[in-house]
Amino acid sequence: MQFFSLSNANLYIAIVLSIVNGVLMCFASYKFFQMIQLSGYRIKGYFIWIRDNKWKYVTRMVLLSLLSAFCVLTTNALFNSYGNAMYSYIGLIFYFYFTIVFIIDLYRAPKKVPLKNTRRMNRLNVAMFLFVALFSFFMIAISTEYFGFIRFGILCVLPALVPFFVPLVHAILIPLEIFIVTKYKLKAKHKLSNMPSLIKIGITGSFGKTSTKYILNTILSQKYKVCMSPHSFNTLPGLCKVVNNYLEENDEILITEMGARNVGDIKKLCNLISPMHGIITGIGSQHLQYFKSIDNILKTKNELIASLPKDGIAIFNSKNAGSKELFEKCELDNKILSYTHVKVGGISFDENGTEFTLNIGEKSHLCRTKLLGEHNVDNIVLCVELCLKLGLSIEQIVSGIAKLEPVPHRLELIKTDTNLILDDSYNASVEGSGVALDVLSQMKGRKVVVTPGLVELGKMEYEENCNLGRHIARVADKVVIVNDVNFKAIKEGLNIENYNEENIYQAPNLNSAQKLLGDFVTKGDCILFMNDLPDNYV
Repeated sequence: MQFFSLSNANLYIAIVLSIVNGVLMCFASYKFFQMIQLSGYRIKGYFIWIRDNKWKYVTRMVLLSLLSAFCVLTTNALFNSYGNAMYSYIGLIFYFYFTIVFIIDLYRAPKKVPLKNTRRMNRLNVAMFLFVALFSFFMIAISTEYFGFIRFGILCVLPALVPFFVPLVHAILIPLEIFIVTKYKLKAKHKLSNMPSLIKIGITGSFGKTSTKYILNTILSQKYKVCMSPHSFNTLPGLCKVVNNYLEENDEILITEMGARNVGDIKKLCNLISPMHGIITGIGSQHLQYFKSIDNILKTKNELIASLPKDGIAIFNSKNAGSKELFEKCELDNKILSYTHVKVGGISFDENGTEFTLNIGEKSHLCRTKLLGEHNVDNIVLCVELCLKLGLSIEQIVSGIAKLEPVPHRLELIKTDTNLILDDSYNASVEGSGVALDVLSQMKGRKVVVTPGLVELGKMEYEENCNLGRHIARVADKVVIVNDVNFKAIKEGLNIENYNEENIYQAPNLNSAQKLLGDFVTKGDCILFMNDLPDNYV
């Protein structure tokens, strides 16, 4: 092909343009990279997001391509009529301009969980750059040689292909990622094998995992040196990182949160950690969209119990039907339902926290914690049941309870000069929503709820959001429904309870909702931010 002649200026222009386009498309892929990361690098979850968003972001990329192509082809036609084909490349200015504007707008958009620049994401970015640059060069070569009228304008096609390039490049890298995770897994297992006296605890459930993890860590720290998986490190790569980077040689206990979206996920985590004891916080419909059935959720959570040794301790939530079902199936000698050895009474709470009496045997102790809600008392009892088995005294347990701090965005009470704010934006379960509304009902002043509703509930999603609307109607004076995803279902629930239409507001996103609050919130109001939508639904 003449195009590849070293004396051909178009060859060098094509190389430069391909490199520039590779860089631009990596930036333009931000939303798609973010979604594949939020989907746990599962292609299935990525395409569920595309489907649930009705191909909104794919359509934007297609429109970017069409607009750019129209401008480039128009410019080509204009300059070709004057016989100077080189001038036709000026049309690419429109393509780069529109693409840069698109990228700036993409990065300025509000994000609940921004893209994390992990090593895996960096590898994906590099692979994406190389793939797009090579593809761009190949397309330019073909169009220049055989479709002279289009020439470099073929670049305008690339944005429309980006949504499909991202999962393709991700799939290409899967063997490499498996090799890397295997390497880190072997390193973590070797480290754990050299710590035979380390007490390893796994926590799983459909809800309450993170809060229970923090509670257990605080109480156990009154006697032991504890390593806790930070943040939401609850996947195989995350727990490998915890063991390799956070666990210290003199740590006595390792607490791991175990998350899952597919049957077998917990088993993989247990193969790494080999937990000695486990806690089931509760089973619900969270992530039903991925599991397809409650039975699959039960089966997956039970993988933790099945992995425990015969002398292991398994603690189950006595107030949850799914957890009690797993308790009945459990064959361990040391299986315990919460509230078996620990009783509580006199539960009360206000804007400063929760107070209750802890009864263990014949001893009673008055406990006070900054945590809000009866569900947190249930989580505390789960942890106390295990702490007693691990040798903590009642005094150490009570001291630990007093030191508990709210987990950010999980029914966290924030006091301002004029209002109370209940930030429950990181809770997204049916059970958690009910608890948050119950807490709100006990607060003083006018009550306002800001929520986009519940997601990832599969076929139950509409019904559960309708029920959520009914619960809100019985508690809140005003409600702001964020986004369109669950607006119809929540409003139907509100209407069933004859809720005043004038007190129902809608906002396209959380930022807009916060601005809307300024129009009607007054001093003394209590505002509950509940179930903020993950970026997958924005």
